[in-house]
Amino acid sequence: MITALILLAFLLPALFYPTIEPFAVLALLVIVAAGWEWARLNGCTDLAAKAVGLGFGLALGCVWFAGGLALSWRPLWLAVAACWVLLAVVMLRRGVPGWSAWSAPWRLGLGLVLIACAWLALVQARLLGLGFLLSVLTLVWMADICAYFGGKAFGRHKLAPTVSPGKSWEGVFGGMAGVLLLAPGWLWIDAQGVFAQPSLFSRLWAWGPVLAVLGGVFLVAMSVVGDLVESLVKRSAGMKDSSQLLPGHGGVLDRVDALLPVLPLAMMLATF
Repeated sequence: MITALILLAFLLPALFYPTIEPFAVLALLVIVAAGWEWARLNGCTDLAAKAVGLGFGLALGCVWFAGGLALSWRPLWLAVAACWVLLAVVMLRRGVPGWSAWSAPWRLGLGLVLIACAWLALVQARLLGLGFLLSVLTLVWMADICAYFGGKAFGRHKLAPTVSPGKSWEGVFGGMAGVLLLAPGWLWIDAQGVFAQPSLFSRLWAWGPVLAVLGGVFLVAMSVVGDLVESLVKRSAGMKDSSQLLPGHGGVLDRVDALLPVLPLAMMLATF
């Protein structure tokens, strides 16, 4: 709780600041830490991992200062969506041995690209509006909370026992049900004009009820994929947590794993 309160003390002012710069800088620092953790999980020494994290941050900073945040990245979101779906099919089917069989440079590079796309999607989501970004974040948080309690109360059928033994199909369905309950709340908030820009849920609802539900279920499923993929990588590396950077929470990747696929996929749906 102390760690969470300290993080909120930095996050909330940056999140509500009128311009994007403080939030983008804070997000970039988080992503640098995630890059460092990813390098450690994929065979880099501590010094090499620090160099990777620093170089990763500098590269993304160059993208920012070159005007990358103002560009439309629709083709990239589609490509990232396809990549995450492919990872869900291939990696989770092959399991830990399958991930270890890939060459270390390939694993390192793929992960850094996906983490970079998540940072870009995070900042562009904030540019779309505070309400939009908060709706994406609350979707992931609600799915995670309801999946936890649904799994605890009703979990009988394991989702991926060799990757994450604690997860169950009942938990996944609980997370989906929680997001479907969250959606009317966001539609009501948008109807009251609380935020200047519509939330993700209003953008999905504009497609019609059926597509809106399918879009929400898809995002919840991909949040589970993000969590499972990180668990698989940690098992391959023989680590319980991605790092001990956040006391009581583990590492940065442990906290943002579900967001890594959801952020670019939400941007794909919002800009489709």
